[in-house]
Amino acid sequence: MWFLRFGAGLLWALLAGGLDFKAQESPSPRSPAPVPPLLWKMFQRRTFPPAAEEKPKDACWVEEFDVPGNIIRVFPDQGGFIHREEPQSWVCLQKRLYFNFSALEEAEELTMAQLQIRFGQNSYHASGSKLPFELSLYRASQMALRGMSTHAYSRNLLVEQSFLHLHKSFLFNLTEVARDWRVTGRNLGLILEIASPQAGAFCSNLDSFLDASLLVISLAPKHCKGSRAKRSSHYVPAGLSNVCKPRRLYISFGDIGWENWIIAPQGYMANYCLGECPFPLTEELNSTNHAILQTMVHSLDPEGTPQPCCVPVRLSPISILYYDNDDNVVLRHYEDMVVDECGCR
Repeated sequence: MWFLRFGAGLLWALLAGGLDFKAQESPSPRSPAPVPPLLWKMFQRRTFPPAAEEKPKDACWVEEFDVPGNIIRVFPDQGGFIHREEPQSWVCLQKRLYFNFSALEEAEELTMAQLQIRFGQNSYHASGSKLPFELSLYRASQMALRGMSTHAYSRNLLVEQSFLHLHKSFLFNLTEVARDWRVTGRNLGLILEIASPQAGAFCSNLDSFLDASLLVISLAPKHCKGSRAKRSSHYVPAGLSNVCKPRRLYISFGDIGWENWIIAPQGYMANYCLGECPFPLTEELNSTNHAILQTMVHSLDPEGTPQPCCVPVRLSPISILYYDNDDNVVLRHYEDMVVDECGCR
């Protein structure tokens, strides 16, 4: 237990390096948001894959969206509502949508960005009217000043959509817009506008039930190793002996003080390698030619040449669901986290 606590800072530094975080301290969520159901579902699928999935999956490919990626984040909307001094009778609401991309590192390649706009059940107003709502989404290209009409500054229309009821969610692909935000460094957000010919009757308190988020998938190629077999959740290392083999090591994130920012899992069986590499090395010890020769020399000169080392030769990944430094919910695929086999090197 003491060893795990003592090594927590070092372990975080290693994981932080894998995430390309500049900070060397673990995140401290201030106001953690609920985990989006989609990320829970994706985490569960990666941790407990269906029995029918026998073929190894590409660790750097997000099958749910058919795009490359090994980091999945959900950015909450940080924009505010736009209050007009001279209301337009047909406009229900205008809102600036803003998503802070500062968590993405320069080395990450953004492969997909999907905007989700949701309306609560209470925003639905039963009526026999067949007059539709009009949803318009614009890309802001100039900051709005206080008192300035939203039509007085530059904005580019991205999408328009008509619908009869608000008790649903809408999905929009903003991959190219998000990529351009990163390339140009001019992320001024979006303008959401909802209008109705009967705005007064149908849009009352609509802003109380509006929620928006941006799901962003990115690829960190440096930490991507392609297709890897998923580890078995029932894997049990061999029993203790003095021969090189995997030994049990369960790491509890609670024991090392990470339970406040790691959402799931609570811990995992990491294992480690320990044991001797005696002469003659057998095939079961996964030895290299160099190790075979080294152990032969060691048998002749034990004082002058050490035995080969017992080290991991096959590792497998796990997925971790956590909060980052900006309280965003992140699903990250970590390579080389579980020792499956050991060998003499």
